[in-house]
Amino acid sequence: MSATGHPFRQFIVKVHGRCNLACTYCYLYEGPDSTWRARPATAPPNVLDRTADRIAEHARTHGLTTVSLVLHGGEPLLAGVGTLAGFTEAVRLRIPADCTVRATVQTNATLLTQDRVSVLAGHGIEIGISLDGGRARHNARRVDHAGRPSWPAAARGVRLVADRFPESYAGLLTVVDPMLDPVETYDSLLELRPPAIDLLLPHGNWSVPPPHKSGSRYGDWLCAVFDRWWSAGRRETRVRLFEECLALLLGLPAATESLGLAPFDALVVETDGSIEQVDSLKSAYEGAARTGLDVFRHAFDEALRHPGVAARQAGAAALADECRSCPLLSVCGGGHYAHRYRAGHGFRNPSVYCADLERFIRHAAGRLAADAVPAVASGEGGTP
Repeated sequence: MSATGHPFRQFIVKVHGRCNLACTYCYLYEGPDSTWRARPATAPPNVLDRTADRIAEHARTHGLTTVSLVLHGGEPLLAGVGTLAGFTEAVRLRIPADCTVRATVQTNATLLTQDRVSVLAGHGIEIGISLDGGRARHNARRVDHAGRPSWPAAARGVRLVADRFPESYAGLLTVVDPMLDPVETYDSLLELRPPAIDLLLPHGNWSVPPPHKSGSRYGDWLCAVFDRWWSAGRRETRVRLFEECLALLLGLPAATESLGLAPFDALVVETDGSIEQVDSLKSAYEGAARTGLDVFRHAFDEALRHPGVAARQAGAAALADECRSCPLLSVCGGGHYAHRYRAGHGFRNPSVYCADLERFIRHAAGRLAADAVPAVASGEGGTP
């Protein structure tokens, strides 16, 4: 840790600021923050060039041995695969020789073709795909600007990657919809053969609650999928939320925005070069992610001193009193920062998903304990 905070290790670069889809639930383009409208659609070459310099500078300053480069949007493929490949290579050439860059493009898969994926794979760029499930009806809200379904094109794209470029397949990102059957949704995703699945709770807060929020409906959904995953011996795919929860329950280090107390280590560079906090904050209010910094005038270390970043690196000290006294604190960590917001009270509140997180964490702990007892009794756990 430096004098200014924990260094950033994940750099989310908006190579394109628009999307070819108009998903009806999109918090970025349909939410309270409209700052995207005043920014260029495509990141100009000078923004990408300066961003590569800043990433290299930060890696060198903090002696980083690995960094994560996320090519993001909007829909990043709208910038062209040549731009994505060229920018990734620029970052790799400028960082210290002992630092490794893991590059990923996060796409809706509708623009993936054989030629485009070949370029991405040839430049060591992994492909993460956002889908709401593995069926057309799961993705009914993911439509283009004319209201046409995106599923046919997205399905072709994800199957192309899974069938022909499995080494470049980073996995699937899926937002939980409690109105869909949890196990059926999970099984449909498995049919797309992902090496990993990220399950995300939809962005909402105390002032604008997530859809269908009542009781622990989202927690129940996660528990059902967890049981399906656990019963299969966790062999079918990695589910990041589940793995991180189990690691934290065992007292191991884990890094996720949704759980735990690990310091926040990601930042965003917008298409105009603005340095911002992560997009999820834009679901709270206009300008919530703004720092007032940009890559032309400011090093990333200056973002570490921003009050919003400092609060997200302060661990339990930044949490509400209820969270600090909760027995699940070390695992829950207060939940996702954006989900704590309440108008007039800021982010120092429990998560709007508090009941759901408690339901899920206690359930996972119970399954872990139940399976550990027979192992210890049979001597598999070793000599106490």
